Amino acid sequence: MLFYAIAFVILVIDQFIKYLVHQTMQLGQTIPLCGMLKLTYVRNTGAAFSLFIGFSPYLAAAGVIVILAVICFHYRLPANRYDLQASLAFILGGSLGNLLDRIFRSYVIDYLDITIWPVFNFADIMINIGVILIIFKLCSEKEKDVSHPV
Repeated sequence: MLFYAIAFVILVIDQFIKYLVHQTMQLGQTIPLCGMLKLTYVRNTGAAFSLFIGFSPYLAAAGVIVILAVICFHYRLPANRYDLQASLAFILGGSLGNLLDRIFRSYVIDYLDITIWPVFNFADIMINIGVILIIFKLCSEKEKDVSHPV
C-alpha cells in the first residue's frame, strides 16, 4: 500500500502545483525566483524537450503503457525491495500526473525554467529521480556481483 500512497502524494503535489500555475499565471509569463531559476508557464503538447509536438494522443497511449509496466514491475518485485519499490512509485506518480494533463487538457503544464534547459515540471523531476535511482541501484548490485563472485 505504501507504493500507491507515495505515487498518490506525488500525483496530488504535481496536480496542485499545475493548478496554481494555471490559475495564477498567464501563458508565457515568467517570474524570476533566484539565479537562473524561474517560473515560466508553458503548455507542452509534446514529450520531453518538446519532442513530438502534436502527438498528444500517442503520448497519452505511451503514458498508459508506462504506467501499466510500472505497476507490473511493482508486483513482480519482492515487497521488501523498498528502494526499487519507492523508485517505481516516483515514476508512477509522475507519469500519472503528466498523463492526467494529456487526457484532460491535451497538453502538459510545465513551469520550472532553469534557462539552459527546456521548461519542465514536478512530475518530470519525480520520473527522472525514479529512473536514476533504479539505474544506480541496478549498477551498484551488478558491481557488487562482479566484485564478490560466488
